Amino acid sequence: MKSEKDDGWEYLFNGKNLDNWIVKIHKHELGDNYQNTFQVRDGVIQVNYKGYERFNERYGHLFYEKPFSNYHLKFEYRFTEEWMEDAPGYTYRNSGVMFHSQDPKTILKNQDWPISVEYQMLADAGDGNPRPTGNMCSPGTEVFFEGEMDPRHCISSSSDTYLWNEWVQAELIVQDSLVIHKVNGETVLKYTKPQIGGGTTEGYDPEIKQDGKLLTQGYIGLQAEGQGVEFRDIKIKRLE
Repeated sequence: MKSEKDDGWEYLFNGKNLDNWIVKIHKHELGDNYQNTFQVRDGVIQVNYKGYERFNERYGHLFYEKPFSNYHLKFEYRFTEEWMEDAPGYTYRNSGVMFHSQDPKTILKNQDWPISVEYQMLADAGDGNPRPTGNMCSPGTEVFFEGEMDPRHCISSSSDTYLWNEWVQAELIVQDSLVIHKVNGETVLKYTKPQIGGGTTEGYDPEIKQDGKLLTQGYIGLQAEGQGVEFRDIKIKRLE
């Protein structure tokens, strides 16, 4: 795996270890990678629950150590067979990448999700229903969709439904107020004006949740919410 810059792209994951990444898991202190939840195997970052007896609401995030604004992020993901049965049902074949997140150092021990915007990843649940990926979810945030602030916590994309064990290419383009989600090279969702607000997140420092504050930068985090998942080829290009 390349780690140097190449045509403006910078690899955030070196393919070997979790250097430059910071773990924060609900109910645990910053830096406590409980039961090796986030680990590197065969050149991928894996969310792994083999050391768990119960999930017990241990929503986790692996943050890159630096914040970004105005960028193009690319990564690939696929799910594994692991799913913690005491996790909420909606977490089945569900994960995500958080962005515009608050600094992980400001996330309190008993805060469940970071105040952030999420590129949500879903896969076929085996029930015959469509399940698009590359959706938007908004823990402690709000966005404008089709010109109006949208009250929904999650907004579905126009993507196809993909098998759980299929590698999917994801892209996130963030430039000023505009956010674009892409799946396998196709644009599937656009929205604007991400900002702090709304609910969903609990246990946060109220001084951090400044409702109405526009988000133009923040941290990028890989999610662990009870479903095993793998990430690879995580790279970023800064935009003017």
